[in-house]
Amino acid sequence: MQAAAGNTTLEVFENWTLRVRPPAQTSARLLLMLHGWTGDENSMWVFARNFPTDYWMLAPRAPHPAAQGGYSWRAPRTDSAGRPSLEDLRESAGALIRLVDAYAAKSQVEASRFDVMGFSQGAALSNALACLHPHRVRRAGILAGFMPSGMEEIIAKKPLAGKQMFVAHGTQDNLVPIDRARASMALLEQAGARLTYCESEVGHKVSADCLRGLETFFR
Repeated sequence: MQAAAGNTTLEVFENWTLRVRPPAQTSARLLLMLHGWTGDENSMWVFARNFPTDYWMLAPRAPHPAAQGGYSWRAPRTDSAGRPSLEDLRESAGALIRLVDAYAAKSQVEASRFDVMGFSQGAALSNALACLHPHRVRRAGILAGFMPSGMEEIIAKKPLAGKQMFVAHGTQDNLVPIDRARASMALLEQAGARLTYCESEVGHKVSADCLRGLETFFR
């Protein structure tokens, strides 16, 4: 069975605003979906239309309003626009772990290990989350994203050893250039990740071919 993106509800839970899609089965796994800069809890569902129905899907709204509208996973800064560091994202990473634990307890879903998928800034946060909490993240989808700066010491410890990660990027991406994405992939491999990579001639988006690969990855 496949997921229906329209079959979602908007919830306010422990100071979070999130859009949720419950599973069709009682035996479920949890997928955390993290939007990009200026996005919100509605942004990620376009990627999840054909995902398996045994997922609890949580799409939280980031905590910081962005000046351009929408929301951000880090507090506003002018000195490093578009290049968040690990320290910029650490607070959100910890808050997301607490959200998953609290929501899993409420919903009685097993989430000692969960999957995560992020786009752009949300993909950078997914990378940070997987490296900071490798025992919690089972696998990750990194869409049009990058590795935050300041990760060198953590990467050297190979926190992602054996972890499956899917990376999709466009060669025409002007917001996160392809060279930056390839450098980030090299860091993921240094951290021990086992990568599935999809590259297409598109901009800051996910191509149809890469979307099919993403669906297969999370099957």
